[in-house]
Formats: sequence, C-alpha cells, structure tokens
Amino acid sequence: MLYDHILIRYGELSLKGKNRKVFINQLHENVRHQLKDFPSVKIKSGRDRMSILLNGADPQAIIDICRFIFGIQSLSLAIKTENNEVAIKEAALYALKEVENVRTFKVTTKRGDKDFPIDSQTFNHVIGAHLLKNTENITVNVHQPDVEIHIDIRKGATFITSARYPGAGGLPVGTSGKSLLLLSGGIDSPVAGYLAMRRGVKIEAIHFHSPPYTSEASKQKVLDLAEKLAEFGHEVNVHIVPFTAMQQKIHREIPHGYSMTVMRRMMLKISEVVAKQRNILSITTGESLGQVASQTMESMHAINAVTAFPIIRPLIAIDKNAIIQTAKEIGTYPISIRPFEDCCTVFVPKAPKTKPKLDKVTCFESQLDLSHELDELLENIKVVTVFGNKSDDLMQDLF
Repeated sequence: MLYDHILIRYGELSLKGKNRKVFINQLHENVRHQLKDFPSVKIKSGRDRMSILLNGADPQAIIDICRFIFGIQSLSLAIKTENNEVAIKEAALYALKEVENVRTFKVTTKRGDKDFPIDSQTFNHVIGAHLLKNTENITVNVHQPDVEIHIDIRKGATFITSARYPGAGGLPVGTSGKSLLLLSGGIDSPVAGYLAMRRGVKIEAIHFHSPPYTSEASKQKVLDLAEKLAEFGHEVNVHIVPFTAMQQKIHREIPHGYSMTVMRRMMLKISEVVAKQRNILSITTGESLGQVASQTMESMHAINAVTAFPIIRPLIAIDKNAIIQTAKEIGTYPISIRPFEDCCTVFVPKAPKTKPKLDKVTCFESQLDLSHELDELLENIKVVTVFGNKSDDLMQDLF
C-alpha cells in the first residue's frame, strides 16, 4: 500500500459564498499550470478541497511545488481506500508505520458520509485499538501526539493522512485582476509583488533601465527577481523601459531637489500607458511610508497626482526589518542585494526634496518638453516573459 493522493485544503477562498466556484476553478487552473511537467497526475476539485491522483509521480516534488501556490491552506499525502472498517484499519496502520520515530499518536475521524455505520468518536476508539494492537512501544496521546492519523470518510471513498504541510494561504492568483508592478532591483518591490499576488493579483512588471549607467547585470537581477515571483503563480511579463534619454534630460533641466519627484512622476505616467495597453487595472509599488525621500506623505501626494490610476502599496505601513524578513523567506533577498544599481540610485540627487510642492513640480514640468523622449521610449519598450525556475530568452517588441 502506498500514498496515492495529495489532498489540498482551501484557505480563505473556502469562505466565499456564491463566487466560491470561480475561486476554486482558478486554483484548479493554477495547480494544473504549475504541475504541467507531471502529465500523469489527475486533479479533481470539490467544494471544500482538491485532490491530486499521483499515478506514480514523485509526491514530494509535487508537494514542494504546491506549497508555493496561493489559495492553498495546507496539503497532505493521502491513502484512498474503500469505506469499510477492514480497509480503513489497514490503511491507518500503514500510515502510522510510515512515520519515523513515533512514540505517541492520535486518531481523528471526520464522517462526511452519514451512511457509514460507526460514528466518529466510536471509530476513533476502533482504529486506535487496532493501531495499539499491531504496534510496539507506541501509546495514545490526544493532547500532544507525535503523529495524528486523520480519517476522512466521504461518499464513495475514505482518505487517510498522517501529516499536514502548510500552504501559502491567500487567494489564487488571477482572482483579483492584474496589476503592473514597478520592479526595481531592490529589496522592497519584489516583496510588494509577492504580497499583491497573495491577494489574488496576477502581475506584470515594468523596469526602467538606463544604460550605460545601469548594466546588463542590473537588468538580469530584475529578471531573476521576476523569475522568483513567477514561482508563486503564472509567468511574469517584464516590460523593459529604455529610460536613459528621459532621465538625462530630467537630471539636466529640473532643479536637483525636484528631479527625483519628476522622475518618479514620469515612471507612473509611462506605467499608466503600458497598463492601459495591456488591459491592466492598477499599478503596484514597493513604497513604504517615510522610508526614503520619495516616500514621504508629501512626496507621494506630488508623485501620485500625475495619474488617476489606482496605486497599490502593499508595504506602505511595514517597516524595513519586516520587509527584509519577508524577502528572505520568499527567496528574493539574495538576488536583491547583488551589487548592481538601478536607475533610481544612479541619478539620485544629493539633497532631494522630502516635502515637494505640487505647484512647483507642475511648474517645472511645464517648462520641460519630454514628448520626443516619451514617444521614442514607448516605441522601444521590450518585454521578456519569465517563468518560474526558467526564463524565456526571446526578447519581443511589445509595441
């Protein structure tokens, strides 16, 4: 007897009402997409859980993938057996013996099939007695057992599990629309993208690249960050914006204290154009209130005024240490700290305004004609499609 299924328990989406089916269908599609390299597995969705028939596939490899899929609260290896006492006893004993270094256990029965002749509490004792009789040096501990044998009796079949792996939680990517993530090479923006995805948002990314001031290694760092984010959902389209000419003109012609503010406004303006062309409904940034000069309340007010697009700021009230901790947990931190600068750090003024005045910003911009640079920039945006664990080397013209 072998574990032949993986059971997936829903997280927050199980609380959805009439829309639950939409969320479950999206999760089903996300799981199917992430397991495309395992053609033999069969995925079946139900109202309160999902099951994967392994058909000989490596169970640990599939668990390692599914643990990163948003919308999954927990998952377990399971044995599927018939709804009769003898078969369940055999499967439960196998499940217990498969766990190493067990001294205590507990049995928990859920009787979804009310036609099953033994109630849950009685069946706990029946199975517990069978396990005690057929093992040595193992006792029952209902409060803090080494292993808990779960017996889920349903119409047509019973599933036995002995361990739970935590899932990523959240909502399935794709259930909350799409957002365009301003992805720099720093620590914050990939964490913001991760948190947006955890709320069901499918992301595309936009990166402002300023060669020769920023290197190919800097761009590759961003693609590697996007690859990490793609592990939590579908592929990520990264829009590479040639920003050099516009950034140089801003740096030359705008008073240095306001150049960062104007540059950030142009980034939002360009992002809005890309978002509209891609039918994307919002822009996501890695801003954290008060962290740098462009992220004071006054700066965000002046910068945000350039667009009417919704701006999602998942990190707005999170301190740097917590952001760094999350970056380490999701695997983006070692990439983010590579010593390659992005366009914001290269052109940052020595004394940027922390409380820029919107009227001054608009006045400076009115004297600056960026139409030529904007048209040329939009014509030369490139997109790279990045997949989890692998990147498509093909660079395509987006516009």
